Amino acid sequence: MAFKFTIGRKIGTGFGVLLFLTMIAFILTIVTVTKSKQQTEAVVSKVTLSVAALKEYNFLLQKSQTLIAKWYYNPTPNNEPFKTDLRNLINREYPNIKTKISSLSEDWTKEDRDKFKTIVVFTDGLFNVYQNEIMSVLSSFESYSDASIYFTAQFSYDETEEKIKPLYRQLNQLIEQKQNKAEAITNEMFQSLTFLDRFVKLLGIGLIIGGVLIAIYTTRSITKPIQLLKRMLLSMGLGILPKARISYRTDEIGEMGTALNSLVESMESTTEFAKQTGRGNFDAYYKPLSKDDTLGHALLKMRDSLSENERVLEQKVMERTEEVVKQKEEIEVKTKELEILFKQVTDSIHYARRIQLAILPPNSVVKNILPQSFVLYKPKDIVSGDFYWIDRKGDWCYFAAVDCTGHGVPGAFMSIVGYNLLKDILKTTDRSDPAAIMDVMNDGVAHTLHTSTSDEQTKDGMDMTLCALNYKTLELQYAGAFNPLYIVRGNELLQYKANKFPVGMFVGSKQNFTNNRIQLQKGDTIYIFSDGYADQFGGPRGKKFMAGNFRNLLVEASKLPIDSQKDMLNTTIENWRGNLEQVDDMLIIGVTV
Repeated sequence: MAFKFTIGRKIGTGFGVLLFLTMIAFILTIVTVTKSKQQTEAVVSKVTLSVAALKEYNFLLQKSQTLIAKWYYNPTPNNEPFKTDLRNLINREYPNIKTKISSLSEDWTKEDRDKFKTIVVFTDGLFNVYQNEIMSVLSSFESYSDASIYFTAQFSYDETEEKIKPLYRQLNQLIEQKQNKAEAITNEMFQSLTFLDRFVKLLGIGLIIGGVLIAIYTTRSITKPIQLLKRMLLSMGLGILPKARISYRTDEIGEMGTALNSLVESMESTTEFAKQTGRGNFDAYYKPLSKDDTLGHALLKMRDSLSENERVLEQKVMERTEEVVKQKEEIEVKTKELEILFKQVTDSIHYARRIQLAILPPNSVVKNILPQSFVLYKPKDIVSGDFYWIDRKGDWCYFAAVDCTGHGVPGAFMSIVGYNLLKDILKTTDRSDPAAIMDVMNDGVAHTLHTSTSDEQTKDGMDMTLCALNYKTLELQYAGAFNPLYIVRGNELLQYKANKFPVGMFVGSKQNFTNNRIQLQKGDTIYIFSDGYADQFGGPRGKKFMAGNFRNLLVEASKLPIDSQKDMLNTTIENWRGNLEQVDDMLIIGVTV
């Protein structure tokens, strides 16, 4: 049987070459990395530890020199801490480091071990002089006073000072040698990695070139014939018989080409009928080649089906066209109705805004009752659930900041209820202190909304702060529902808490509000507000402004004139909000006495 270089063998040969080159790169990388790892471990576990131990040995010598100097120059009791440190150094620390270095020196060269032995012999002699000729001699206050004893100790001390210098030189030379060895091993490791880097780059270039060559070979021997087969099949799929033919080959592509050539030739007899049917000529005559001509019979059936489908489709198109025209007319009518309704609703809300603004005190009334004051009022929507109320009764000036449930149209309705109740209570009753007014207002809201302590719980209510200010006595009375009262005096902010239940919503049994009396000082600034300012999202991280930042801002704002305070507060919150949506109505009232 003749050998056939099939498609599988061609592809296998190409990828085998690539796999072989890849394995070479992988094996060389593993060998180089393993060798570099071993060199790194040698530097870290042996040479580096030896250098650290020798430096510790050097430090002990320096420390002993410092302690013996203190022993020699400072007449002190024998139990002085530094004397104990010197004894511990000689008797415990020095033997430990000497043993440690001896263990590490097993991998040193003979020359390095001999150098260290010389250093140890000299150090042993040095510490022997310390112990026998200085420490044991100068062991009491009397020994420092005896001239002959001190002179003997001085001679020994001066002698050790001269002899220790060569010891330092030898030790530093040994340390430098070890450090040089570590650098040499490190350089060798980097050279291995550099070689690996270059080899991998070269191998990568080789793989690219090899891949290109294999791709060219595959394209010439496999891809081009397959592309020709593809074009022929696509042409046949479109009903076009190809003119090209597949040349004879001994592989799988040649076998498929022979079969395809036979198929094209057998279909030429039915091509003309297929063209006529494709053009919509359903009356064209056609006779199948035989009773087993599956394609011919299928074409006849397809012609009949297409003819019927065309008739049905034309009928459906006419029906759908009429339906679409009718739906379009209905949509246009609904759109116009929605536009009219939207305009009516929008006009109504804008009119409600004019009504809401009309009931709020104008700036002239505010300045007449509270000369040094400002009102920062920023509704979230066209109409607002926050409102402010200012009035006068006798010597007392009343002002309130009220936050009704919700915002927009629902909140606006609640604000009108609250405003009218406040106005009616002050004018028609003898209630004068804020807590009593809010108690009556609590009953009025509950009555207006048809709620009581026994009814199903309602969620409609108001958070508010109500103040009564006497400019003659500088007395301030206030009551609060959730919202606190701030007073800035100098650089200090005083906070007065409110009751933890709202106006108009009962939780269990009915509760009365607490009336608070505060004696103000000249220059104090009073702030009442809703929670919309502190709850606004913004800043670089899109977080809430928060009550703490709000309090700090009020302290800074209080240093400005009263009208400038409003501008500062408004500019600050707008800069904080940026492009984010306003989340709630905002209301701040500031009054300076």
